[in-house]
Amino acid sequence: MMIFLLIILIIAAIIIIWPVTTYNGFVKSRNSIDEAFSTMDVYLKKRFDLIPNLVETVKGYASHEKETLQAVIAARSQVQSAGTETERLKAEGELTGTLRSLFAVAEAYPDLKANAGFLDLQSQLKSVEDDIANSRKYYNGCVKAFNNKCQMFPSSIIAGMFHFEPRTMFEVSSEEERENVKVEF
Repeated sequence: MMIFLLIILIIAAIIIIWPVTTYNGFVKSRNSIDEAFSTMDVYLKKRFDLIPNLVETVKGYASHEKETLQAVIAARSQVQSAGTETERLKAEGELTGTLRSLFAVAEAYPDLKANAGFLDLQSQLKSVEDDIANSRKYYNGCVKAFNNKCQMFPSSIIAGMFHFEPRTMFEVSSEEERENVKVEF
């Protein structure tokens, strides 16, 4: 009788402890995702603030490259007007592509490439881009761990009960962004 009672207590403890620890694991993972997104957002904001200075510097040397400059400005505006996290991530990916085009245009202007202000901005932007790339990796790692918990049994039971939904990873959003930039004059 004592063994039977002990077995029932162990089973009851498991039934109580497992959902609590699983729920707490989801909360911890969700908070990690939010922290990772916030970290990435800090670097994206820093890049966002550098772009007007960069565009103005390039504009002085390559004024007839209005199409490229307008694409950068338009992509920056899309980031600013993005409503959801998913829209923001997509717009940031497009902005990255337009910045690559801007630097490709700058390669064709030796005076611009030698300008100390441009070189400083380019260096700052490169550093920020490296930070963004690292924060995107961290963000995607956090999202992967969370999504695995949401989709794998038995934790998927708790995910369904408490409405933990898989999150969106940061991905390159178009084939254009995957291709090398072509500059033609």
